[in-house]
Amino acid sequence: MLRFFGRRLLLLGVTLVVASVLIFAITNVLPGDVGRIILGPFAPQDAVARLNAELGTDRPIVIRYVDWLTGVARGDWGRSYAFDTAVFPLVVERLGRSLTLAVSGLVVLVPLAVAAGVAAARREGGIFDRVLSTVSLAFGALPEFVTGVFLILVFGIWLGALPIQALPPDGAGPLTVIAHLVLPVGCLVLLLFAYLFRMTRASMIEALAADYTRTAELKGLPQRTVIWHHVLRNALLPTITVIGAQIGWLVGGLVVVETLFKYPGIGSLIHFAATNKDIPLLVGCSLAITFVFALGNLAADLLYAILNPRVRHGRHAH
Repeated sequence: MLRFFGRRLLLLGVTLVVASVLIFAITNVLPGDVGRIILGPFAPQDAVARLNAELGTDRPIVIRYVDWLTGVARGDWGRSYAFDTAVFPLVVERLGRSLTLAVSGLVVLVPLAVAAGVAAARREGGIFDRVLSTVSLAFGALPEFVTGVFLILVFGIWLGALPIQALPPDGAGPLTVIAHLVLPVGCLVLLLFAYLFRMTRASMIEALAADYTRTAELKGLPQRTVIWHHVLRNALLPTITVIGAQIGWLVGGLVVVETLFKYPGIGSLIHFAATNKDIPLLVGCSLAITFVFALGNLAADLLYAILNPRVRHGRHAH
């Protein structure tokens, strides 16, 4: 297990280095003249040249990348053009809020979708299976802005039961914080439930029909033991991979949800940075999201290896 963790940790490091090169190249090389982009097409050339000199964008790209990477390692991610403040604390603050929203969504989504998938698979073709499959697929096909507007209209405006704004006031208690997160979390759950539910259901149906399940049943083991110790352990493996892949999207791809519920997370921050041509902020947000995505996949790989020992020993995987 330690060797497996070491290999995955090394792969994580390589992934982050490659990602840093791509992020830096896309945001600093492909746009072209950074000073011209910031000042606009009609700015005098001498003003553009002065700005490029101030920003250091007139230096060779390799030197700029090495300086930037060294600064990132020290916690110096540059200064935001728009906010005129250090990028690192700004990104950390917004990332923390997005992680709060993402983790809250996963805490609700994963047990609910897995339990529903297990129940539907055990009653394959029944009323519960067909109704839940149809309803979840219908909600999953809706864009998040449609689902979010629906929740706001019903629970925030018509019923007045929940606050529309996701960010609670300063000094709010735990119950108030939870109340403010209910609608955006509900939007995430409705958006992702169908995918995770159907993945769990399909894996459970396959595991229930497998030889090891029939062997366990022929041994006379109780149904609960067969489900928990044989079926569910194997059925959850593809689901774990899917959850790990969704973490990066949950953190960085919530621009619509954050906008609808006025939640200042990193998704809305990266959108602001791109719109306002704030390159240091855009780079910082992209790097933070990449790091979270890589950590999410690392966690999924480790959990996958714990549940499936063959993965830890590549020579026995086949």
